[in-house]
Amino acid sequence: MLAILGFLMIIIFMTLIMTKRLPAMVALIVVPVIFALIGGFGKEMGPMALEGIKSVAPTGIMILFAILFFGIMIDAGVFDPIISTILKVVKGDPVKVAIGTAVLALLISLDGDGTTTYMITISAMLPLYKRIGMRPLTLAGIAVSASGVMNLLPWGGPTARAMTALHMEMSDIFTPVIPSMAGGIVFVLLMAFVLGRKERKRVGVLEIDPGTSNMVAATSEAAYLKRPKLILINYALTITLLVALIQEWLPTTVLFMLGFAIAISMNYPRISEQKERIANYADNALSVVSMVFAAGIFTGILTGTKMVDAMATTMISYIPDFLGSHFAVITAIISAPLTFFMSNDAFYYGVLPLLAKAASVYGIDPAFLGRASLLGQPVHLLSPLVPSTYLLVGMVGEDFGDLQRTFLKWACGSTLVMIVVAIVLGIIPF
Repeated sequence: MLAILGFLMIIIFMTLIMTKRLPAMVALIVVPVIFALIGGFGKEMGPMALEGIKSVAPTGIMILFAILFFGIMIDAGVFDPIISTILKVVKGDPVKVAIGTAVLALLISLDGDGTTTYMITISAMLPLYKRIGMRPLTLAGIAVSASGVMNLLPWGGPTARAMTALHMEMSDIFTPVIPSMAGGIVFVLLMAFVLGRKERKRVGVLEIDPGTSNMVAATSEAAYLKRPKLILINYALTITLLVALIQEWLPTTVLFMLGFAIAISMNYPRISEQKERIANYADNALSVVSMVFAAGIFTGILTGTKMVDAMATTMISYIPDFLGSHFAVITAIISAPLTFFMSNDAFYYGVLPLLAKAASVYGIDPAFLGRASLLGQPVHLLSPLVPSTYLLVGMVGEDFGDLQRTFLKWACGSTLVMIVVAIVLGIIPF
């Protein structure tokens, strides 16, 4: 019963947002509440929802101050030289712009944090997309696709969870998967090329002068906001923040709060200027952060009612015995829908150990299951349960359902390529 309710809840939610019957934020709140009441969880629903909100609170606060920090950096002109350099290479060719976007996102994703990847990639490339006339949705799709492959890095989250859940080392799970990641990277670059070709047919190749002032990257064109004298200090602050994020000197939320406080005080010391800048970012910040907290209600109820556990158990129970020897491949395939419907924590700490235990009956090493479980991550990042993806669509001004509808097939393609590479090279047994 719980599994049926869980699947119905997911299906109805996805239908509502992809057909635009309800905004994603409203659907994230209303749909789980209705299904909790149907399942008889009326009395427990409040604490479940509150627990979910608490679980995403640090992420929501972090995203809020990340938006504020990078907003200050953009207004101050930190990304202007980056855009000028990119323009000299890609000029006005949509194919080069799309591939350049993929390369930039792949490189920035080395820090393992999707939020940072989106903030920097979108901040740097969105003005160029708008100037040429390329679809911002294409920019968002390339960024999320690149992040989906690079999310397998040990410090990205999923791999660390898999290693912890199976009590294994990086050499057991991550190192063998590197060739599959390489296959995924090639696929993302190919996807960018294909999308760039489509955009070139639509808008053509624009002849632009990289030195023109209106091509300089900035969300605001107001020259009075630029701080050219502070450019080196702002670069130092940004690099220090990124290093601190990677090295985990402090919790991510605290780092972005400190970074924002320093950035706004240094670049806009007058209180009136600070109020103006914060008000300028309020619309984007509110829309993104409110979505994150709405997602907390969804995950809180999905987890608290045990629907997510029932869904996972049901899917595992329907694997026929004669497919037992192919358990690693099955795990790789089902990791995409399972991590789409549930959080990484729920999948890696709750489902993966069950899969590993079931596979051991057929003599399959748990390490193979750990590797296989990572290959569905490109699909996972398009899940409505991933807070950073709301930041992404908020920054480009697109609809979450449109992103899913357009790029879910590409995400499945990326996962398929990584699975095929893993099978061919013996990373996981067929």
